Amino acid sequence: MRMLRISLPLALAAAAWAQYPGLTLPPSGNNQKAAVVQFIGPVKVSIEYSSPAVHGPDGKDRRGQIWGKLVPYGMTNLGFGSGNPGPWRAGANENTVFAVSSDVMIQGKPLPAGRYGLHMLTGPEEWTLILSKNSGAWGSFFYEEGQDALRVTVKPQKHEYREWLTYEFTGRKSTQATAELQWEDLSVPWTIQVPNANDVYISHLQKELTTTPGFSHEGYVSAVQFCLAENTHLEQALKWADAAINMRFVGQANFLTLSTKAQVLSKLNREAEAKEIMLTALNHPTATPLLIHQYGRQLLNDKKNQEALEVFQLNAKRNGEVWPVNVGLARAYAAVGDKPKALEHAKKALAQAPDEVNRKNLEGMVESLSH
Repeated sequence: MRMLRISLPLALAAAAWAQYPGLTLPPSGNNQKAAVVQFIGPVKVSIEYSSPAVHGPDGKDRRGQIWGKLVPYGMTNLGFGSGNPGPWRAGANENTVFAVSSDVMIQGKPLPAGRYGLHMLTGPEEWTLILSKNSGAWGSFFYEEGQDALRVTVKPQKHEYREWLTYEFTGRKSTQATAELQWEDLSVPWTIQVPNANDVYISHLQKELTTTPGFSHEGYVSAVQFCLAENTHLEQALKWADAAINMRFVGQANFLTLSTKAQVLSKLNREAEAKEIMLTALNHPTATPLLIHQYGRQLLNDKKNQEALEVFQLNAKRNGEVWPVNVGLARAYAAVGDKPKALEHAKKALAQAPDEVNRKNLEGMVESLSH
């Protein structure tokens, strides 16, 4: 009898601790917790959930019995909590939580940054994805429609078998991704878009430049180069370019900072100012032969062939025939149609080639110009 009196309380305790919220204990029903994170550009998206299996805790195979049965279609009376019919918790145990660090679009509809309880109304042909402002509840027992932040319609699809309920991010792009629930023989995808990714990047940069990166001119230059690459927030870029040159204790006037400001001015169609500052940059002591060469190549890429030739000629005047001065002159003369001059400098560059890759490229140039 003593054994019976001891074992019965232990059995009851084992059933209780496995299901008590707020304590770090094994998950109810062996529905292990899981999480998946994806960055869409600067925006962090995460889904935290508990993952049930097709096979029940007793080992019973429930394949073919999940949708419309174990997970009822539509709203259902959960028999607990508010007493109102509720949607599926899109997982097991506590709320499934969907979180975004910045404002996004879900299936084309706006969703502010925040943490949301993820619920779903299932159906044979169409589902409703629900994001609730209450992200801390246990399952859907206390779901209230008035707390909905967003509802969108999604379509279930056939999928390869998944024993454990899983969330994944698929179809990733720079400003968009697809989140997808996968379980048993079904998947349910929905799109997440970041419509203002550049605004988010700029917001991050503004904050970060008040910390360690803002104590060096390189930090401001990097921020400007992002704006140039994306052709965005150019007035802000000009302020950062000025800071890289002039900010007390931080700014430095050198080829990098001056040429960066010149690029911003050019993007703003302030060409006269851009050329004046670029000339200062090209004649600055920090303008190495390679830096001048790279700027000339940029002009060639922009089809500004005569300007490029003038830059390469300046490089030769300042630095003689050091590498890669002749390479630049060869390319520039070829671009303006002066083949004899191009061939002359290509041969000189070939004799100076510092490695096999450059030698092969210059051999090809010489051969081409010789015909």
